[in-house]
Amino acid sequence: MAIAAGGRVFLASPSSSPTSSFPRINISKPSSGLKNSIFPAKSLTTTTLINSRITVRAQQRPTWLPGLDPPPYLDGSLAGDFGFDPLGLGEDPESLRWYVQAELVHARFAMAGVAGILFTDILRVSGISDIPVWYEAGAMKFKFANTVTLFLVQLILMGFIETKRYMDYKNPGSQAQEGSFFGMEASLEGLEPGYPGGPLLNPLGLAKDIKNAHDWKLKEIKNGRLAMIAMLGFFVQASVTHVGPIDNLVEHLSNPWHKTIVQTLANSGS
Repeated sequence: MAIAAGGRVFLASPSSSPTSSFPRINISKPSSGLKNSIFPAKSLTTTTLINSRITVRAQQRPTWLPGLDPPPYLDGSLAGDFGFDPLGLGEDPESLRWYVQAELVHARFAMAGVAGILFTDILRVSGISDIPVWYEAGAMKFKFANTVTLFLVQLILMGFIETKRYMDYKNPGSQAQEGSFFGMEASLEGLEPGYPGGPLLNPLGLAKDIKNAHDWKLKEIKNGRLAMIAMLGFFVQASVTHVGPIDNLVEHLSNPWHKTIVQTLANSGS
């Protein structure tokens, strides 16, 4: 496309760069029959103005706020890294490594918690099972064992697992060495910290090559972050409405325009 202006001819053609959304503008010398009435002739004597190109490079990776330059220590290599660290907590590499593992563990617990709460709440609301609402389940008495016994068993088991996880964090691969897990080391494989894998913890064999499983890692951390937000919502719902999430959903669907979070919060304060 040619554009004539003030004796100059501008030739616009698509840029060769795949990231550019702007045309390339080539500035040619004025044609012999046109008189320059806007720009002085000497302004085009510089060769840098000939075949000049306007190129806008697209951002290489998405960030939590469009147009934001992520901090240099968040280079996009971590799963789910969108440059979000307004407090600068990850400036120290060792602290960042620990925060990554902490977020991963919390995300997995949140996903398990959300699934468990929704499943048991459906059973309770539908009348299939007579079980307490999720925030009262901890006070439930079981016939096969008393509360103290259950607490001690859980403390020992969780303590053992968390100790193994921490040892693998401090010395990656150490918990897959022979003799470190009662002869069952092959069932863990010790792929990398946070991803033990093996038939015990990865029975479906997903993402066996954990070093290159970027899509699986991204999906897991995205779902985990959503689950953590959902758990926060469950806490607020329980505190305000004193019922489970399925009860809240049923009540909302019964009158969607008048039974919303706005009306619920307004009525709870009155």
